[in-house]
Amino acid sequence: MTSISLNRIRNKKPGDLLFDIFIVALCVLMFFVVAYPIYFIIIASISDPTLVSTGKVLFMPKGFSFFGYEQIFQDSRVWIGYRNTLFYALFGTLINLMLTLPAAYVLSRYEFKARRLLMFFFIFTMFFNGGLIPTYMLMKDLSLLDTVWVFIFNPLTVNVFNLIITRTFFENNIPGEMYEAATMDGCSHFRFFTSIVMPLSKAVTAVIGLYYLVWHWNDFFTGLIYIRNYDLQPLQIVLRDILLSNQVFSEGAGSGGTGGGYAQRYADQVKYGVIIVSSLPVLMLYPFIQKYFEKGVLIGSVKG
Repeated sequence: MTSISLNRIRNKKPGDLLFDIFIVALCVLMFFVVAYPIYFIIIASISDPTLVSTGKVLFMPKGFSFFGYEQIFQDSRVWIGYRNTLFYALFGTLINLMLTLPAAYVLSRYEFKARRLLMFFFIFTMFFNGGLIPTYMLMKDLSLLDTVWVFIFNPLTVNVFNLIITRTFFENNIPGEMYEAATMDGCSHFRFFTSIVMPLSKAVTAVIGLYYLVWHWNDFFTGLIYIRNYDLQPLQIVLRDILLSNQVFSEGAGSGGTGGGYAQRYADQVKYGVIIVSSLPVLMLYPFIQKYFEKGVLIGSVKG
């Protein structure tokens, strides 16, 4: 394999070889631009904040300190927030998929006469909505305030953008002849959807599932507006409160002795730690569904 690759390199013209080197260098540069900020946050969260603020921490951590993580994980609210967010993200994504996939399948069937009218109503909501106050009143009338269900059942339970992506996938990748052949064997729409369409739709399911999961994981606005019970708050609200309280304490006590100065010194480390704690689970999940995500991003693209 190596000899074949070397022969190909030798047989290339100087111009083609120079172009390949340029492309590789450009890709490496783009990867560095994207990956370095994440890497810097990681090393800054375990380095001495003084060295970080003076620009002495660039590629390797210096002055190891886990004060930021200690401050975060010593707070019992973090574990409650993790528990709540895991439930909201997993169960909420399941409900999202259970509603989005069947709706997209129905809207992709050309024999369904009302598909265009219903699609118009879905798309209409992308441009116009009732606003915050009417939505709050609706959640109140449905008795969803201060309940876990407000994170699951809300106006964003079916994301129209994800619905359009899924419908496009069904239209372009599920041939009509396949359904005709299935109906000859007595297959209903429900059986066709569950036994044939879903196994062939792993790519789009993984893509919109990831979109929904990331949205649930990062959602803090729902908890900020609709939740007053702190035991129901998601992780993002808990981390936000820790960050704000740490900042207020460091600024308020910064000139009042060594304790305040110590807190002010490590305030930035807490900020970096909050970023890692809130992002790490999603970053760890992504590699397992990357192959489906790569297929799914091509959905709806022009092919020829």
